[in-house]
Amino acid sequence: MNSIPSVSTSRAKPVTDPVRVMVVDDSVVVRGLVGRWVDSDPDLAVVSTHRNGQLAVDDISRSDPDVVILDIEMPVMDGLTALPLMLKKKPDLVVIMASTLTRRNANISLQALSSGAADYVPKPESNSGVTTSSEFRSELIEKIRHLGERARHRKKRGLAPISRAARPIPARTAAGSDKARARPALKTKASTSFELKPYSLVTPRVLAIGSSTGGPQALAALFADIGQAYEHIPVFVVQHMPPSFTSILAEHITRISGRPAAEGNDGEVVGPGRVYVAPGGKHMTIGKDGTSIVIRLDDGPPVNFCKPAVDPLFEAVAQHYGSATLALVLTGMGHDGAGGANRIAQVGGSVIAQDEESSVVWGMPGAAAQTGMCSDVLPLSEIGSKVKRVLKGGRL
Repeated sequence: MNSIPSVSTSRAKPVTDPVRVMVVDDSVVVRGLVGRWVDSDPDLAVVSTHRNGQLAVDDISRSDPDVVILDIEMPVMDGLTALPLMLKKKPDLVVIMASTLTRRNANISLQALSSGAADYVPKPESNSGVTTSSEFRSELIEKIRHLGERARHRKKRGLAPISRAARPIPARTAAGSDKARARPALKTKASTSFELKPYSLVTPRVLAIGSSTGGPQALAALFADIGQAYEHIPVFVVQHMPPSFTSILAEHITRISGRPAAEGNDGEVVGPGRVYVAPGGKHMTIGKDGTSIVIRLDDGPPVNFCKPAVDPLFEAVAQHYGSATLALVLTGMGHDGAGGANRIAQVGGSVIAQDEESSVVWGMPGAAAQTGMCSDVLPLSEIGSKVKRVLKGGRL
């Protein structure tokens, strides 16, 4: 493999300013295949490929990529070591980790997200799996395009790079937010107005959270902020993640919050002060067993192209908790959660969406905000303090 050239620059493409992509993987098969996928998209262009992290770090300034696809396990320098060195050289760089679905790699991927990676893509375990997986190809190309364009948009607007927006944000005082709630609509920096629905007058008996791209980082910041505030109610989390990743996510939430968090088990009785994370590859909802609320897992088809999906959980929570529901829609691609948020609002519950500036991707929270059924659209740094206030019976 040492005889393989380190860098392979793509040919000129008709698009005037395509998203520039670097592929870093120790497999020549993966580098070639991913490179061809990227170059076949008219909006993307491969500017270089490398077999290890050291070569990639050394080439960042010359190749000047917008997006790097970064493998974890490589000789000379692995992906986790290379990541901060890349971001130091180019703070607005978008790094997407690519790793096989092992427990170790899931843990490393979540560490990488905390260190500034924008997202991750689960990679098939074998080269033949990579070659034949249309799902891996479509997810990878979608994330390259979406996150690359998003990063350029943020840069033009003078916003923080995705690598910084993705990290947990220190909590700020919510005083400014409280004053803003007295207005009937929220003005974003893009001068877009959203109709806001009043908070429920009923103190929440459940907290339901949906997130996707950028979600692990947002969840870490959120649970660090809200601490013990949910000790009297259950918390349900749907994060778009594959199997093995969700169990690691639950362990991270336990360490951050100091309260028990785990993947939900079918038939498990729901208790207060616990966080139930939807297992990767299964939809998680809730139902009744006598007088108890229990976890229900569903192996049905994807919803909104996702499994687990947020909408099934939100709809079930709306059915069983009604106006005593508080839901959060955090950063993520797509529109999953918007339908469920609308349903929660219809039964009298309250929904908070993350704002555009603090989101890695403003797809899911933006779709929820556009329904006009949210009670607030807030920066991530203000959501935790607002949740604590609402859980105590406060509204403004």
